[in-house]
Amino acid sequence: MSPSPFLGEFAGTALLLTMGCGVVANVVLNKTKGNNSGWIVITFGWAMAVCLGVYASTTVGVVGHLNRAVTSAMYCFNDRFDKALLPTYLGAQFAGAFVGALVVWVCYKQHFDETEDKNLILAVYSTGPAIRNPIYNFLTEMIGTFILVFGALNMSPSETSLGTLNALPVALLVLGIGLSLGGPTGYAINPARDLGPRIAHFILPMKNKGSSDWSYCWVPILGPIVGGLLGALLFYNVV
Repeated sequence: MSPSPFLGEFAGTALLLTMGCGVVANVVLNKTKGNNSGWIVITFGWAMAVCLGVYASTTVGVVGHLNRAVTSAMYCFNDRFDKALLPTYLGAQFAGAFVGALVVWVCYKQHFDETEDKNLILAVYSTGPAIRNPIYNFLTEMIGTFILVFGALNMSPSETSLGTLNALPVALLVLGIGLSLGGPTGYAINPARDLGPRIAHFILPMKNKGSSDWSYCWVPILGPIVGGLLGALLFYNVV
């Protein structure tokens, strides 16, 4: 089978969100085996989700961005990136994230029904601030994504995309970001990670769900994009 950019990004992002949202569901929803197992479980689960997603994406497709912030950075600063594929990557990331969110709903349907706290239900699908302050929340997401993109590019400076890196170092980088900087906002560091699942939360017929918190959604979209652009700008112009 010839490599497919759309299928690679779709499959990788779907797996990323299935495992990532899945570990949050396991920790926060009622009557799960992993209920209240804590932040370390969530951060480790997301790291493994990144590892699997990147491997799957690069096997089926060409690269493994899985992240609109990464794709935007490559589009703006990497001359070897095929700019005609930008809509393909962005569309595949959104579709994959949405499908991953649907899979988690199917797997945890009974536990969603058993959970009355609407904030915990929303937390499975979208990030939210521990202390709501849009400026500081934006800066936190921007800094976290800056570290992700700049750090990953430094791991393999000759590569044309982050997807061609070995997946494990990138996963460990995401783990470190979650442990160090994830506390204030839940570390989206990826617009696709938040927007697709948030839309799924809005659409799905959940028993006790509340608002999808659209007033906050710009933070995990714009913060990562700005941070990714700054990380790539520094790398390609200074390193």
